[in-house]
Amino acid sequence: MQLLRPGAEDVDLADLYRTPDQPWLRLNFVSSLDGAGHVDGKSEPLSGPADKRVFGVLRMLCDALLVGAGTVREEDYHALRLDEQRRAWRVRRGMREYPTLVIVSARCDLDPRHRVFAEAPVRPIVVTRAHASPGPLAEVADIVTAGDAEVDLPAAVAQLRARGLAQILSEGGPRLFGSLTAAGLVDELCLTLSPLLAGPGADRITTGAPLDAPQSLTLRHAMLDEGLLFLRYSR
Repeated sequence: MQLLRPGAEDVDLADLYRTPDQPWLRLNFVSSLDGAGHVDGKSEPLSGPADKRVFGVLRMLCDALLVGAGTVREEDYHALRLDEQRRAWRVRRGMREYPTLVIVSARCDLDPRHRVFAEAPVRPIVVTRAHASPGPLAEVADIVTAGDAEVDLPAAVAQLRARGLAQILSEGGPRLFGSLTAAGLVDELCLTLSPLLAGPGADRITTGAPLDAPQSLTLRHAMLDEGLLFLRYSR
């Protein structure tokens, strides 16, 4: 057994969270100690300054941010922007200045006037199924179709990577987390444990159909900051 002690020295988060030089899909979630993914419908009460630092670094490192339409609405997402310093960091490493926001929506029931579209520095992508009607969304986003009755996530991810979006970060929500896991697409989970007991009733960080078998991940690192525990697991 190993003891993780508080007060560890500062680290270079960009280096610590560096991914292999290959296509990679990483999930980032925050949870209460008793497994709640939100408090009163929002993840913000579970977070803190250190969690926001990791959150920002993971966005800086990705080519695409993959998120479900429900999460965009419930968390009232902002357009995917980075500050000048993080944009410069990306450009120095040959990356595009901004990552691309990718929204999964089986029904295309998103408001094209939402700020994730209206204020986006890079044209977002909406992933949907073949029989959905994008309507006015096609004016504000690129439409990627994958699957018929439901969104085919492996096919969608393959299309994103064909566009050069190899490093994908997903912030959920729970249904997308469950679907990505069931499809065998998850390479890594970054999990922040918040020192709160949210009580029964709140949704867990993953939902959906049961898996055929549990999937094993390996702990890569653990950090502690003011009661928040940062865990990084990967294949």
